[in-house]
Amino acid sequence: MDIFAHALWTSAAGITANEKLRKPFRWPWLVLWGVSPDLGAFSPIFILQAWIWLFGDASTTPGLFNPALREALPVYLRPDELYHYTHSLVIFSAVFALIWLARRRPVWVMLGWPIHILIDIPTHRAGRYGTPFLWPISSYRFDGISWGQHWFMLLNYSAIVTVYIALLVWLLVRQRRSGPKDRLQ
Repeated sequence: MDIFAHALWTSAAGITANEKLRKPFRWPWLVLWGVSPDLGAFSPIFILQAWIWLFGDASTTPGLFNPALREALPVYLRPDELYHYTHSLVIFSAVFALIWLARRRPVWVMLGWPIHILIDIPTHRAGRYGTPFLWPISSYRFDGISWGQHWFMLLNYSAIVTVYIALLVWLLVRQRRSGPKDRLQ
């Protein structure tokens, strides 16, 4: 799924969670964690491309996903390699556990990361950017639908708009029921 849809879905999850939790968390951080798998996997190649456009000969520069551009990066910074790390529930679990141990409490906003992965599993084809959610234990990738198809983009963003309208109505009804005393606070 595209990064904007990830941000919107994760934000909706955060708003909903904050309305249900006794101790709300900062949902913008949840959104940052929700887009971090794609930022982590694709930032090096975008930075390289920007560098070439700014300081190189942009007219001879290969396109963003051209193999020649990927070859210009060290192996460990190529999107194909980073994608394994950033889109793995196994890696997420290990990082989450280590941070929990280090801080002696869970960092709940990190749950944006697995939300991203779980959304990607059914919305990616099994090819190069199929979601390797079990990596490094398994290289299995579910062969879902491509999020880039026009009909899916239309359906996805229609669902996002519907969810945000429902959230707005829910929050307004809840506020109205709480009475004028709570509205002033």
